Amino acid sequence: MTMNWLRTVTVAAVLGCALPAAAKDTVSCGGAAMLGGAQLNCSHVEPKAPPQFCTFSWALHMPAGGQQVVEGSFTLPPGASNVQVYQGSGFDSALSNPIVICRGSH
Repeated sequence: MTMNWLRTVTVAAVLGCALPAAAKDTVSCGGAAMLGGAQLNCSHVEPKAPPQFCTFSWALHMPAGGQQVVEGSFTLPPGASNVQVYQGSGFDSALSNPIVICRGSH
């Protein structure tokens, strides 16, 4: 838990954006990895906030014993709900929670 928090704060500082806690009220995300696949869904939950530009990183475990870190970016407009922002196959579990960092676009 401490390592994920440290990594999140470091990435936020490097990217020059607000800490994830600041964006937590605007974007809500959840992901799962099981039965050979992984999926990450997000929603824009603050109607008065601008569209959000987000990046994610997620460590996933492969059945053969290896691991892979998947990364990507996406934009969520106000009102977007349960948007699939990542889907992949070949994973049986997550090694970490997905790290999602967002900032409003003006």
